[in-house]
Amino acid sequence: MPLFETVKKFKNQDYNKLKKECQAKGTLFIDTEFPPDERSLSSTPGKYGGVVWKRPKQICDNPKLFVEGASSGDVTQGKLGNCWFVAASSCLASFKEVWHKVIPDQKNQEWDPEKPDNYQGIFRFNFWRYGEWVEVVIDDLLPTINDRLVFIHSQSRNEFWSALLEKAYAKLFGNYEALDGGELSEALEDFSGGVSDTLNMLEMDLATKPDERVALFARMQKEMDRKSLMAASIPATSAEEMEASTDIGLVKGHAYGITCVKNVHLEGSGLFGLFNREKLPMIRLRNPWGQGEWKGAFSDGSPEWNKISKSDRDKIGLTFDEDGEFWMTFEDYCKYFVQTCICRVVNTSYLSLTKTWHEGLAHGQWKTPDRAGGCPNNQETFLKNPQYMFDVVDEGDECMVQLMQKSTRDKQGSQNLTIGFTVLRVELNREYRIHDLYLHEKVKSTVYRNSRSIFLRHGPLKKGRYVVIPSTFDPGQQADYLLRVYTSAANNFKELTQEKPVKPWYNCCGKPPVMVTHIKVVKAVGLEKQDRTGGADPYCIISCEGYKVTTSSSKDTTDPEWNTSGLFYRQNPVKNPIKIEIWNNNILRDDFMGKFLYVATDECKNQALEVALAGRKPETDAVRPGKLTIVVTQSRNLLSV
Repeated sequence: MPLFETVKKFKNQDYNKLKKECQAKGTLFIDTEFPPDERSLSSTPGKYGGVVWKRPKQICDNPKLFVEGASSGDVTQGKLGNCWFVAASSCLASFKEVWHKVIPDQKNQEWDPEKPDNYQGIFRFNFWRYGEWVEVVIDDLLPTINDRLVFIHSQSRNEFWSALLEKAYAKLFGNYEALDGGELSEALEDFSGGVSDTLNMLEMDLATKPDERVALFARMQKEMDRKSLMAASIPATSAEEMEASTDIGLVKGHAYGITCVKNVHLEGSGLFGLFNREKLPMIRLRNPWGQGEWKGAFSDGSPEWNKISKSDRDKIGLTFDEDGEFWMTFEDYCKYFVQTCICRVVNTSYLSLTKTWHEGLAHGQWKTPDRAGGCPNNQETFLKNPQYMFDVVDEGDECMVQLMQKSTRDKQGSQNLTIGFTVLRVELNREYRIHDLYLHEKVKSTVYRNSRSIFLRHGPLKKGRYVVIPSTFDPGQQADYLLRVYTSAANNFKELTQEKPVKPWYNCCGKPPVMVTHIKVVKAVGLEKQDRTGGADPYCIISCEGYKVTTSSSKDTTDPEWNTSGLFYRQNPVKNPIKIEIWNNNILRDDFMGKFLYVATDECKNQALEVALAGRKPETDAVRPGKLTIVVTQSRNLLSV
């Protein structure tokens, strides 16, 4: 766990307290919150007949939590259709940093043959759930038939970490059957607290685009180095295709853990001439069934491996065991697999030497009647959804946004809504909710999917302020969610809750605003050349009634483009016009370049104007070089923008 991070007790069960109680009584723990009977197996009585719940010591001699540590081969799927969870567990086993979080205090949880009295048949596991870590306590009674584990098991008969992990996860959702059917991203996120991105390689057309394939390989190598969890799948398009093996040995409707991504050296091998390159991009995957592997080039025992030196084969740990793990070229991977799931463990530690992200996090709710507006297709109601603001303070930064509904996965399985979100670029000083969608630049709208989470990584972004609007596809649907926004610098993330300015109770003499003005400075042309190099670094200041916004500087130009907006709620528009000043950004002192006063008080919408620039004192300096283009929307209805 990160320093100072707390762990919530699931069902208020305290592991240490329960263990001490068992020690005092000299008994083994039995978990009444997840009893060893059919209620914990399924919501359908009798679905798993003949099951006997047994402790590991009743199943084998010398049981262990781990046998020679954790590895992807320790996780083999049983009679449950939870390959998504099994594949994620295979990934988990490959990264100690992650499974030390999920399986805490491993040494003290392990069986100790020299101190048998210390064993009370109680274990604990940690899972990340919607912004916090949750500790789940279980007993070690596991479902068996004929002394064999019914569900997940290890290839080593006396190793039990994967079976106990599955039991703890099943308890989290009510029973084992609730894990039947799911997405890789769910378990990967619950193991790591990371953000998952699912790539559709068919839509990306990677099989025919070598440059994009190279870029994805480099990205996956980097993610593997960063200890990201990754898995792949070939979705089934019908019930008949589910878990059906193809001619090439891959299974549809099935999840594979990705355990290695690397270049294999071909120089000096018989494959150099065949592939005409020094290195061959390759990927290693594992079938959670523990058997059934890829049958194409570089499959186990294929002749291609004989042309690679033994030392290079040893370096990548090549074995030809029937263990479900296999290699294939990245080109074949992109040809035959459809989805790649990458779960990135986002680093937010200020003490880290690696790249850190600043996190904005909000627990929210779509609720009727005023915060459940549906997707943008519902033009009349979309802006009734919750709205969240964040800033991008570095030009060209990127952001990551994840929307995660608080899943209704329960004893009957997953019941997700179709969700997505839209990102808008708004005024630099926006503090209130948006009321006109088309007044703002749409940066990105995600695809709406029936999935627990939706992820977006987008950039480069212009410096400025942005608003994220999460929604369900249909209006009127109610659900809880978690929204996370990551940027490279502090982003001032917060929910926009107020519709318009409210006069403070302590300001008895102050007037309420009577007009709202949205003003966008688009560009200028023909400004005065002020720098020695012949150009300028112009920026704008827009001000009114004590408030102002400042655009970024445009470098080395007299024809700048800003496309930046400000929003002003005005108490006296007749007496106080909006002032726009253009300045040249210098190291020691900025130089004035021209100004324009917007004095009109008529209501208007998207009124484009090209205006002349005046000097600081119009009576002596009436005209300055250049023209300014602005777009104005103005109304006495404060809920119009």
